[in-house]
Amino acid sequence: MRRGMSTKLWARIFGLWTLLAVVGMVANRQNTIDVLNAFFAGAAVMWATGVFTLLVGIVMVVAHNRWSGGALPIIVTLYGWLVLAKGLMFVWLPASAEQAFYGSLHFGEYFYLYFVVSLAVGAYLTYGGFKKDVAA
Repeated sequence: MRRGMSTKLWARIFGLWTLLAVVGMVANRQNTIDVLNAFFAGAAVMWATGVFTLLVGIVMVVAHNRWSGGALPIIVTLYGWLVLAKGLMFVWLPASAEQAFYGSLHFGEYFYLYFVVSLAVGAYLTYGGFKKDVAA
């Protein structure tokens, strides 16, 4: 598989996942806030989620770790590393530290700001993943 195809595939996957998840979360704002509050109240759920997030992050970093070639491959690589770091935090940090971090984000207060950033990243990745390359 060519390197560009791999980047485009990952961009499509991350972009579409981000867009679809974010639109659903924004459409159900209060439910999203309630679910996240409940999530961070349960140490076992956070740890189990961390194990699976860690696995996904490892797969992403091993499959796509490219720090050159333009913005798209770098953003895809950063996405993978951020997922890996998130998984490590959920597995390694005590629940009290995770809960304190979540509290410091003021998620309910800045809800739309977080999702505007996520929508922008998701849109860029989706566009980059599906955009046809122009032959030189």
